[in-house]
Amino acid sequence: MLNYTLSHRMTAVTNLVPAGMTACDIGCDHGFVAIYLVEKGICPRVVAMDVNKGPLLRAREHIENAGLSPYIETRLSDGLEKLKPGEADCMIAAGMGGRLTVKILSDHPEKRKSLRFLVLQPQSEVAYVRRFLRENGYVIRKEDVVLEDGKFYQMMAAEAVPLGEDSGDIRSPEEERAVYPESLEDKFGPCLLRERHPVLLRYLDWWEEQQEKILKQVLTYPERRGQVEAELARIKDAREWMEKGEKYI
Repeated sequence: MLNYTLSHRMTAVTNLVPAGMTACDIGCDHGFVAIYLVEKGICPRVVAMDVNKGPLLRAREHIENAGLSPYIETRLSDGLEKLKPGEADCMIAAGMGGRLTVKILSDHPEKRKSLRFLVLQPQSEVAYVRRFLRENGYVIRKEDVVLEDGKFYQMMAAEAVPLGEDSGDIRSPEEERAVYPESLEDKFGPCLLRERHPVLLRYLDWWEEQQEKILKQVLTYPERRGQVEAELARIKDAREWMEKGEKYI
């Protein structure tokens, strides 16, 4: 019997994984996410992959101790390199930078296109990741943001939607752009804004405070001052969007 505890952040990530789908966990580290998904009956099978041998060996040991080797396969893989097209329905990538996340998605486009869902939790440049999704035919279905150990973590579940197909409750990327500014949806998240997520409100308060501190330090530098003032205006717009809600739609 394996004893382990998922962090609040990683539990939130697993809650975005669609039930009943085979998943591949990129950068699986200790393997606990894959174990949790199978133990909770969320995924019937998981391919756990990592680019480093050490973490993969630890993951394999944990999977064996949990008695889940028939359901979780480990592979040494640089991103999607060792995944076979059509082998998984959902890709999970959590805890890595936004640029690396996009690189992984870009390096093997055919394998990426064989996946229906992407569950992503970039540690940085979240707007860059959202823009990539929007520009490559994905609709963000669900989002979450958590505060853990003094840091905010944004995460999303995106679905590949063929051109012209009904996108359901969430609008298509083209419709989204007609509804509110891309800078707001990319920076703060379309679902988080629409749902008036309480942790996003806390994030906006924190981010505004940080920008106000920076502004005091750059008052004599016109270019940098303009950037900070633009960010403060964007925070204000996001807060007003959340307050007015459907009036913007």
